[in-house]
Amino acid sequence: MALLLGVDTGGTYTDAVLIRDEREVVASAKALTTRHDLAEGIGKAVAAVLKESGADVAEIGLASLSTTLATNALVEGQGGRVGLVYIGFRERDLEGHGLREALGGDPALVIAGGHSHAGGEAAKLDEAALWAWLETDMGVSGFAVASQFATRNPAHELRAAEMIRAATGKPVSCSHHLSARLNGPKRALTAVLNARLIGMIARLIEKAEGKLVELGIHAPLMVVRGDGALISAGQAKERPIETILSGPAASIVGACWMTGETEALVSDIGGTTTDVAVLRGGKPAIDPAGARVGPWRTMVEAVAMRTTGLGGDSEVHVMDEGLIGGVRLGPRRVVPVSLIAVEAPELVHRVLDEQLRSETPCEHDARFVRAVPGVEAGGLQAKDAALLERIGDGVQPLGAVLKTRLEMAGLMRLVKRGLVQVSGVTPSDAAHVLGRQAQWDGEAAEKAVALIGRKRTGSGNRLNPEPMAMAQMIIDQLTHQTSLALLETAFAEEEVDFGLSPEALARHVLLQKGLDHHRGLMRLEAGLNLPVVGLGASAPAYYGAVGERLSCRMVLPEHAGVANAIGAVVGRVTIRRSGTVTSPAEGRFRVHLERGPEDFSDAEAAMAALQGALESDARAEAERAGAQDIHVSASREMKVAQAEAREVFLEAEITVEASGRPRIAG
Repeated sequence: MALLLGVDTGGTYTDAVLIRDEREVVASAKALTTRHDLAEGIGKAVAAVLKESGADVAEIGLASLSTTLATNALVEGQGGRVGLVYIGFRERDLEGHGLREALGGDPALVIAGGHSHAGGEAAKLDEAALWAWLETDMGVSGFAVASQFATRNPAHELRAAEMIRAATGKPVSCSHHLSARLNGPKRALTAVLNARLIGMIARLIEKAEGKLVELGIHAPLMVVRGDGALISAGQAKERPIETILSGPAASIVGACWMTGETEALVSDIGGTTTDVAVLRGGKPAIDPAGARVGPWRTMVEAVAMRTTGLGGDSEVHVMDEGLIGGVRLGPRRVVPVSLIAVEAPELVHRVLDEQLRSETPCEHDARFVRAVPGVEAGGLQAKDAALLERIGDGVQPLGAVLKTRLEMAGLMRLVKRGLVQVSGVTPSDAAHVLGRQAQWDGEAAEKAVALIGRKRTGSGNRLNPEPMAMAQMIIDQLTHQTSLALLETAFAEEEVDFGLSPEALARHVLLQKGLDHHRGLMRLEAGLNLPVVGLGASAPAYYGAVGERLSCRMVLPEHAGVANAIGAVVGRVTIRRSGTVTSPAEGRFRVHLERGPEDFSDAEAAMAALQGALESDARAEAERAGAQDIHVSASREMKVAQAEAREVFLEAEITVEASGRPRIAG
């Protein structure tokens, strides 16, 4: 029986897992994620799981990767420079759906062309303007092409792509290949983001494949899509935008495989975020509006997920307003003090001891900074470059680096560019103090937690000078914020409209009193009516209290810490294709195909022709993805109108799904 290798690159750790014939977890291992080169961390995690299992690499018949690279890159504004060819639109249409913001100063050409709603040519494609534009040196790594009503007739997108490849040899993303839906500006945005990611994802996959070969693994590599399905590495290189939310989607697939739960909330806590999704009928719900990444709403099919900036490595903020004070977590991720102390133990302990000896608390107590090696630092402002040089190569106390308050803004710019990481107190440190985690430096964690507990509230008293009590305060806040994230998701998916936003409902005084089991003249009870599957390496440390708070069954599977890696390799290959039949005139039914519109005199014949074309395309793409035992299904959504006591055909959308198990080598 073949072994299956699953790998997931998270914000803090890269996980690897070996599964025997989709039934048994043989071994799992973790390595720190190497943000400057993700393939390095992948190689270490895979080497570790091979060592732990003692497996023969020749037994590995399939490898699969889920990655946060695409999501993180777009959120952090990274990726290649792209050029957009915008056909048949107006210059002001670049403002739609944040398209100009997404371009971020990258070149765009708006030219004549495009088609009508019915698929007829609205204007000739201005090829002369495109040729002239392509002759200029724009320094782009790829191009995006979006034409008006390209989903009804892609001829101008295909011609523009042909011209771009002939003139530049660079990769081209056509909007109609990424979505079959209308909304040109939104399709253009999706194409721009896809083009921006192509080089980055291609490099990751090629390096990952190289690492696997170095370790003697020659199995085909699959990649997890944002809806949890698997695609081949080659397909991921062509459409990297489809890998956004890959990690969270893999975690849901892993949750189903490990627990057998079919109706549940799945909550995955990582280092940076908590991702919550609803599981219905054993499948995650798909976001009908398209995946949101950073500030942009794309047209990519992905799991419906509510993401909160709350994780084990979330920054702890001391709230010194008011007489009591408290703490708030996130949304920014920092390196836990207990982790950075492993890297520079002598410096970190010396600085923490000096700060503890001081009678006066400082705003930079228990905070450190370090540069990230191997990240390109070009284009920095002079002041930011000087600050980066001052930080140097090793770990530094933050107070020794920042000379003025104004330099904090420059530091944040360096952090956003991925050039620098800040370290501070996190829930992971609190868990070390309480003995719930022990993988890093618990003594450094205790000193750091003691330092922030010395800070004074509005009453003049210290927040909590006892480290154990301070650590519990941090964990209690994590429980509270996690509960809010779960409640918001539940209210968002409720069929009943309660008249307030999910955020307002989750925080409503009556609900919170119900969770407290209020007993007065009123008896109030509240809780979740579904179980929660808790995922993430730190879930066992935190989620028991969350289940108690929400009065629900908390499911903590044995391998919760590597759920993403498990989901990466136990999923199925699924390819969806959609198309439309319209009626431009009575008695005429138009099928909109890749090769152009075709007319029929009978509605059923038109729909059959479209379904046949979609099924052929989906099956071929599934085979290219490495699927076997392929099952094809189709659904139709009809739009009709009543006219003089008869039904008139307006439009039909057909969606075809081809799904099968990934082919295992050997």
